[in-house]
Amino acid sequence: MDIVARRKADPAHWRLATAIRALSMDAVEAANSGHPGMPMGMADVATVLFRNHLTFDAAAPNWFDRDRFVLSAGHGSMLIYSLLYLTGYEQMSIDQIRNFRQWGSITAGHPEYGHAEGVETTTGPLGQGIATAVGFAIAEEAMRAQFGAELCSHKTWVIAGDGCLMEGISQEAIALAGHQKLKNLIVLWDNNDITIDGRVSLSDSTDQLKRFEASGWRTISCDGHDPADIDRALTDAASGKDDRPVLVACKTIIGFGAPNKQDSSGVHGSALGAAEIAAARETLGWESPAFVIPEDILADWRAIGIKGRTQREAWATRVDTAENRDEFARRISGGVSDRLAPTLAALKEQALASQPKVATRRASEMVLEVVNPELPEMLGGSADLTGSNNTKTKDLGIFTPENRQGRYIHYGIREHGMAAAMNGIWLHGGFRPYGGTFMCFTDYARGAMRLSALMGLPVTYVMTHDSIGLGEDGPTHQPVEHLAICRATPNTLTLRPCDLIETAEAWEIALTSESSPTVMALSRQNLPLLRQEADENLSAKGAYVLREASAAPKVILMASGSEVEIAVTARDTLEAQGIPTRVVSVPSMELFRDQDTEYRQQVLPAGTVRIAIEAAVRQPWEWLLLGERGREETSGFIGMTGFGASAPAPTLYKEFGITAEATVAEARRLLG
Repeated sequence: MDIVARRKADPAHWRLATAIRALSMDAVEAANSGHPGMPMGMADVATVLFRNHLTFDAAAPNWFDRDRFVLSAGHGSMLIYSLLYLTGYEQMSIDQIRNFRQWGSITAGHPEYGHAEGVETTTGPLGQGIATAVGFAIAEEAMRAQFGAELCSHKTWVIAGDGCLMEGISQEAIALAGHQKLKNLIVLWDNNDITIDGRVSLSDSTDQLKRFEASGWRTISCDGHDPADIDRALTDAASGKDDRPVLVACKTIIGFGAPNKQDSSGVHGSALGAAEIAAARETLGWESPAFVIPEDILADWRAIGIKGRTQREAWATRVDTAENRDEFARRISGGVSDRLAPTLAALKEQALASQPKVATRRASEMVLEVVNPELPEMLGGSADLTGSNNTKTKDLGIFTPENRQGRYIHYGIREHGMAAAMNGIWLHGGFRPYGGTFMCFTDYARGAMRLSALMGLPVTYVMTHDSIGLGEDGPTHQPVEHLAICRATPNTLTLRPCDLIETAEAWEIALTSESSPTVMALSRQNLPLLRQEADENLSAKGAYVLREASAAPKVILMASGSEVEIAVTARDTLEAQGIPTRVVSVPSMELFRDQDTEYRQQVLPAGTVRIAIEAAVRQPWEWLLLGERGREETSGFIGMTGFGASAPAPTLYKEFGITAEATVAEARRLLG
């Protein structure tokens, strides 16, 4: 069917969809930057979705029981911006559309969570959206199980492109979703057969329908430019006829309506140009000037924007009369339980009494053993390393299709997918997710971890086996640069505790964070309890004096995690030799930076020898060694300069020179 015939077949739909196409063309042209082809191609699908199927209320963007809409193909951001403006989201004015991709606008090049209401998650890195949506769907199932369908029962709709499905993270995501039978997850595939380089066939020949079916999904196909056929497919997808997630393959033409550039890579990632826009306007039958939507069309769209109001008001009434309304309100607000602080205080007092010598991964488990029963919002998991990460406690139960009350997820060997799903779980609301793997596999989770930081999501990454101290597994598993990478990532808290008390404090920091993810770097090897008091959360200062010098310090030893023990031993030797030495534990460089100048100068006074000790690379320690009034000639580092090796941990520390003896020798050398 040609465009003229499509215009005549359903004029009302056509005018609504063409408004999306026009705004997308105009905004990209004004910015001279962007991706007009995808929103033009998916305008028909999006119109049918928002008009007939998506449950939302533009006047209440954060209504908890709304359907979630994720634009995984984030390069087509003008699709969602157009929809938000047309349906009446207050923040999305026509001026924001005009200022697409410009300084100070909320219409960033790719959708950014927190910039505009209605954008459920940051997308753009392809595959992250569909993987994050799996977390949304998990959280929906879990909240429904805990609070009932009357308070939580909605769907997660995703628009994904060929690029999303090529990225490796997509396979982790769809396999997990299929295994978990997330029936309220529906992916609309923009099957336009075009990537930036040209036809998809240049690089891929995957039968996507068979791929999804093999992963436990139900699949449906439709003509992505026939509103009746789209409606048929979406109705089928939303029917819940079985317990599988659904893929709807929408056969579309990229840049639909641009007569000379549609169905080509030329419409993928650049403005159409004035001549092509004029031709497209004629082809589409759109007579309005740039950024002008006829009043009758805008009125029809605004009516779509308020169609969910009755459902929202009925939901609000059910919440008001629910027996557990206060707890439900706390959960969906992300509020911190008042049971957290006393629970952790009791654990720290118990630690002082019993003086346990445990690995900090075990210390983390001990924290979770007392916290998880008190905080029903805790939703844990591991990428197939549960026994190594110590992330599962007895009270949790396993989250499965048969047990949605379970609060522990076996993510499988899917670090990419796990991290993205945790973002989705937090964004959905109702839970504080945490998930574990080995520290070196932050490399695999990096894309989603970066988005956690970019979006300001307080998810917790439990990263065990944090140094060469893991021993015999060797250099492939021994992280040396990973602490530096995490510390270099903006808005990320990297916490490397040295004992049980610092670990409890680290968890308190993580579980009260409002806008930063936490990376918990935990040891495999046992460590003694070094803290001698626990009244104050000293880890929250980032660095503090753990052992004071006998007089004005001549040497300051700084360390984190398992190397704090080495610093304490070296300090005792230096003190015995008449050299006043202070030990500073540095569980979080980021939090120490946040302290005022006076406190930092108290901890690190000028005119001393400074030595940092960490079984990792020196780079992140430079500011503590050379800044804060430090000097090159009086600074030293005991740590790694290359990769590790396969051997028992004590041998590795000795062979790489990360010992108290080496620290003492370095201090004496620097003292002259």
